[in-house]
Parts: sequence; structure tokens; C-alpha cells
Amino acid sequence: MKILVLYNYPPAPGGLSTQGDLLYKGLLEIGVDAHATHLRSDLEKEWYYRWFKPDVVVGVGFWGDVPDIVLHPQRFGMRAVPWLLADGYVANYRDILDGLPLMLVTSNWVRETLVRDGIRGDHTVTLPVGCDTEHFIPRAPEDPRVRAARDSLGVLPGELLILTVGGDAASKGGREVMEALATLGEEVPPWRYVCKVWPQERTNIQNSLDADLARSLGIQDRVTFQTHFVSRDLMPFLLAACDVYAGPSRLEGFGMPQVEAGACGKPVIGIRAMAMLDTLVHGETALLAEVGQEIRISGAVLGPESGFEPGHHLVFDPPRISDYRASPQDIAVHLKRLLNDADLRRRMGEAGRRRAVEHFDYRLVARRLVEILG
Repeated sequence: MKILVLYNYPPAPGGLSTQGDLLYKGLLEIGVDAHATHLRSDLEKEWYYRWFKPDVVVGVGFWGDVPDIVLHPQRFGMRAVPWLLADGYVANYRDILDGLPLMLVTSNWVRETLVRDGIRGDHTVTLPVGCDTEHFIPRAPEDPRVRAARDSLGVLPGELLILTVGGDAASKGGREVMEALATLGEEVPPWRYVCKVWPQERTNIQNSLDADLARSLGIQDRVTFQTHFVSRDLMPFLLAACDVYAGPSRLEGFGMPQVEAGACGKPVIGIRAMAMLDTLVHGETALLAEVGQEIRISGAVLGPESGFEPGHHLVFDPPRISDYRASPQDIAVHLKRLLNDADLRRRMGEAGRRRAVEHFDYRLVARRLVEILG
């Protein structure tokens, strides 16, 4: 079988890029004849269609990428199979997606979102995102690279490190984590909360608001915002440096950092909703906070990036859930348990490592894809 993989290639450190790149890497390692190119590179895609003649074109993206990962290969007679992540709702291309014989989704929650928004759903198959379990591994605190990561993050000796990674902290539940931490007082050992966020225009305002929240809660001296570009080479060591990974995300179609944290032997705090019902096991690999709030929207304004004319107004009737908020009270209870119990952290980390290796290793995902494609 010959497979062409479309994603943000060559890969940047972001989630969709990594999702596609691990699939491509896994296919090569299990002996599949595969190539990869950028999902928006029409000329290069056509070049591959003409000489490589793939049996299937797998495109990684969300529903707004349908023109690039479905319509373009179909125009050249290719079999197009999109592998979709949800971003809260589907607002366009329903007929095209509904007409496909096969769609891949990253979690059962993504499938439920597609069905809610009008896609028939009986042609969808869940394929989880892969994890590089050879690089995301448990590491000893004495490892000089782990010590250097903690020093670079500003963690003092004797402090427990709680880590959140994302484009901004709020989307990964960081504001709810800060609200929880502010209530713990002296009930837990000394801690530092680090939010590793990205320096980009669309998140700069949110990052500033999140820093303001830390100040208003009186925990600004114990909360650090690391706003830097980093490569995937550093991520295993950032995760290895933490004691607890906090990722009760507001919107999560898979949750790659949560799985990677488990692969590194770290306990995770998540939310009992969305893809984390697939990836995390409450009481075993993670502690899941209950949903404290569902945010519903009655409409949206979209444009060409989603296949509409500029300023297109959509009305959702009934209103749709656009994202969730974890209960800060639940997060506080879970943080108190984990920060006060090193043996619990160890047991959950070991279980998270086993689950990552057994269910999410990128080579297993590649083999599962080949089985699905037949």
C-alpha cells in the first residue's frame, strides 16, 4: 500500500504537525511505502499524485481544511481519507464529509461532535494520535538535562513543579488551575506553577490576562509564564522535570501533552469530558475534575479560512457547547492529593507510562491505520 500523508510538513512543534509527522514516521518504520507533503502545497501534492500514485491520501486537519485534504486529492482521482480533530463545532462542508466512505477522528468525542453537527457518523473510525514513547520516557531527577530544565524554568530546590503546556494557558485549563492553587494555602508542600506558552499574536492578549489573574489571586510569585518558542527536542525534558502535569483543557480533541506526560511517568490532572475520557483513566493514570461549566454559543462569524465569504454569520439553534470549564474545587482536591503523596504520583506515573506504550505508541497507530484502510 502506498500512502501520501498531508499535514503541516515539514513539521513545526504544534499539535497537528506532530500528529501528522508521527503517523508518517510510524508508516515508514513498519515498512509502508509513504511520502509526506504540506496540505496546502497544491503543486507538490499534484506532483506526488502523478508519479507516486498513492493508493490513499490521508490528510490531517479540521473541517476547515476539507478543500486541501479532501477536495484537492479527489479532483485528481485520489482516495481521500481525512483524519480530523474537532475545534468545537462543524460549520461547513457537511455534504462533502457525509459523502465520504471513510473518515478518521482522533477520539470518540470528536465523532460525537461530528454527529451532533449533522454528519452521519457511521463512516467514522477513531484513530488516536501517536506518542513517541522512545523519547517521552521517565527520567531520573538527577539527569543533568532534567535538572537543567527545572533550573531554566525557575524551579527552586524543594519546590514541586506543576506544568501546563499550550498556545496559551487558559485554553488548557490554566486559569482554573490557578484558582485551585490559590485556595491550597499551607496544606501542600512548596510548589511552582509553570505555564509554557507560545509567543504569538493570537495568544498574547490571553497570556497577559492570565498573568493578571495570577496577580489578582496573590500567587504571582509562584506562577511563571514561559513564553518561548521551543522544539520537540525539549518537550520530553520539560515534562520529565514536572511533578504533576495539569491539563484540564477547555477544548480537547485528543490531548497530546497529557498522553506524553503519562509516557514520561507523570500523573495528570484532566477534566472528565471530551477526549480525556479516551486517553486518561481516572484514579489510575490521572485525576479528572468534574465539569464546572459548559460554555454555549448561539452563533459565530467565520470567513474564507472556513469556506465562507468574509464576515459570514452562522446561527446555532439550539446553541452549541463550544468549550468546557473544569471545576476549580475539584482541581484543588486533586492537587492536594497529588502534591502531598509522592507514592501516589509514582503509581499514577507508572500506570500512565504503561497506558501510553500499550495504546498510543506511534507505530501501533500506524499499524492500526493500515488495518483500517484494508
